[in-house]
Amino acid sequence: MAYRHVVTPPQGRSARTFLVGGAIGALTAALLTWPGTAPSANAFQPASQPNAQPANEPTDPALADFYAQRVNWERCEGRRSSVECATVRVPLDYDDATGQVNGQAIELALLRVPATGTARGSLVVNPGGPGAGGVDFAEYLGTVVDPDIRGAFDIVGFDPRGVAASSPVTCLTGRQTTRWYRTDPTPDTRKERRTLWQRAGRISEGCLASNAQLARFVGTGNTVRDMDIIRSALGETELNWFGFSYGTTLGALYAQRFPERVGRMVLDGGVDPRLDAMEVSAGQSQGFQRAIERFAADCARRSRCVADTSAGVIREINAILRKLDRRSLPTDGSRRLVQGEAITALFFSMYSPSLWQTLRVGLIEAARGDGTTLQILAQLANDQTGPNQYGTNIASAFYAIGCWDYPATPGIPGLRAAATEFARDAAVPELGRAMSWGNAPCSQWFAHSPNPPAAVSSTTEAPILIIGTTFDPATPYEWSEALAEQLPTSRLLTYRGDGHTAYGDNNLCIDDITDRYLLTGEMPQPGTTCTG
Repeated sequence: MAYRHVVTPPQGRSARTFLVGGAIGALTAALLTWPGTAPSANAFQPASQPNAQPANEPTDPALADFYAQRVNWERCEGRRSSVECATVRVPLDYDDATGQVNGQAIELALLRVPATGTARGSLVVNPGGPGAGGVDFAEYLGTVVDPDIRGAFDIVGFDPRGVAASSPVTCLTGRQTTRWYRTDPTPDTRKERRTLWQRAGRISEGCLASNAQLARFVGTGNTVRDMDIIRSALGETELNWFGFSYGTTLGALYAQRFPERVGRMVLDGGVDPRLDAMEVSAGQSQGFQRAIERFAADCARRSRCVADTSAGVIREINAILRKLDRRSLPTDGSRRLVQGEAITALFFSMYSPSLWQTLRVGLIEAARGDGTTLQILAQLANDQTGPNQYGTNIASAFYAIGCWDYPATPGIPGLRAAATEFARDAAVPELGRAMSWGNAPCSQWFAHSPNPPAAVSSTTEAPILIIGTTFDPATPYEWSEALAEQLPTSRLLTYRGDGHTAYGDNNLCIDDITDRYLLTGEMPQPGTTCTG
């Protein structure tokens, strides 16, 4: 359980350097911008789905009342007048005969950016996660996508169950979150391992203490079923979906469960659904090592870098992390920089080359004994807004959803062995070790989904566009290839470049092909590659 991605652009920064939640081996951020051009909206053609069921027809008659809902859009309090908000009711427990537990259902928060032209349908978007909200993302996305996309689609985002404004799950207080983020993520003594293990276990305990009932029903499987109720409430016979990173898992599982209801579907930064948590961590460990080596090569060519060769940059990074394992560094704030924050800063910066300049400065400062910039990067990654204050509940929701989804990860001996394996032959061994130990909360989770990871399949006739980035650290390109092999009607569009996900990253080739698909259904030729 080692990836987490959220899109919430901070003021004064480009969208590709937005604020993300991240922590000990639990990585965050889909760093995106959304410029580009698209063909005329007049070219829009609806996806051909002759067998699609009526929008209000549930697969389970017991859910008829939920499927009979219609979204009642209203002006959003505290937001721009150009967006609208609503809620949709969904069952807490889909296995309950009435779709409710103890008479209660969950309300999901929705936001719509209405189409500027005649709406041809809704485009439901998800920024990733697990634990990232789609309401803020949809509002942001509506300001930056190409005008033809804005003219053709209502852009709709929702906070998944357990996230943000949709019955948020709480496992950690602000103080506990800070303590967890500052825990040594590469324990090399018995005392350090015991401390990490105890603090990891308290996350599960906190979820149960806060709302044990809710904590058992926030898994991905229920969110996928929520997506179909949202589709129905929007009055759509098909779901048009644009998912990033973990959002590709939601989309792929939707296509498997509701194949006749798939409309346009874009999956950017694919996740291989066959992998368990430790396999995900192994893949990401390799992905981030590749990324850090590419950063080092780029840094060495710059006028300001911590060293003038790629090998020298790697040596300096390892030296900084070794020193931080023994002693924290002063900053211009009240807290000193600890190793966990430096590791978070390194992970976070690999999500986009636009962050590499800041990381270069942070490494130069750290080599001189100042941890200020690396700590700022970590605070951005962790969505930290003040002392023991965080902008969202992603620190809780990430584990509540992800640890439920996967089978239990190993205990201390297994995590220790994996840490050794991940660090073997790694450019920056501490990153590999942190990737393994970041699974400690899931090793102690109170329960897990009865549906283990498995290959996804779908009988849909709708074409699905998958976008994979060759040097993506968080969702390695091999995962997008694997996802494309599992979905028969999909096609893989390749972006040869760095960073996590591709659409909106100032690459007109990717943007144009994707926009054309959304508007017309036209797929790229097999083997199409765009170069950064």
